[in-house]
Amino acid sequence: MEVIFAICLLTIGILAVGSMQVSSIWGNATAGGLTEGTSLAADQVEKLMALPYGHADLADTDGDGSGGLSDATEATADHQVNEGRYTLYWNVADNLVIDNTKTITVIVSWTDRGVQKAVSLQHIVPNI
Repeated sequence: MEVIFAICLLTIGILAVGSMQVSSIWGNATAGGLTEGTSLAADQVEKLMALPYGHADLADTDGDGSGGLSDATEATADHQVNEGRYTLYWNVADNLVIDNTKTITVIVSWTDRGVQKAVSLQHIVPNI
C-alpha cells in the first residue's frame, strides 16, 4: 500500500513539473517575440533619427497630427515596412510638443498564437 501511495505522489509531482515546463516554454516564446519587436522598433527609430528633417519618411502624409500617432493599421499609418512576421508602422506629427519638431511613433505589430501583439516607441526629432 505504501508503494502505491508513493507512486501516486511521484506521478502528481512529475505532472506538475511537466505543466511548469509547458508554461515556461510559452512564456519564453512570448518574451522572445516582445524582445524582437522592441529591437525592431528601436532600430527603426535609429534609422529615422539619422534622416534629414525634411525627408519623405519623416512626413505626416495623412495630416492627422497627434491624433494618428497611435494608429497601427495600413490604412491609418503614415509609413509601413514588413519584417518577416512583424509589421513596422510609423506615424509623424509636426510641431506637437515644440515648434520645429516632429514626434515620431514607431509601432511594431505581430500575431502570437492568434493574438495580436504590439509594441511602440516614441521619439522627438528637432529641426536643427
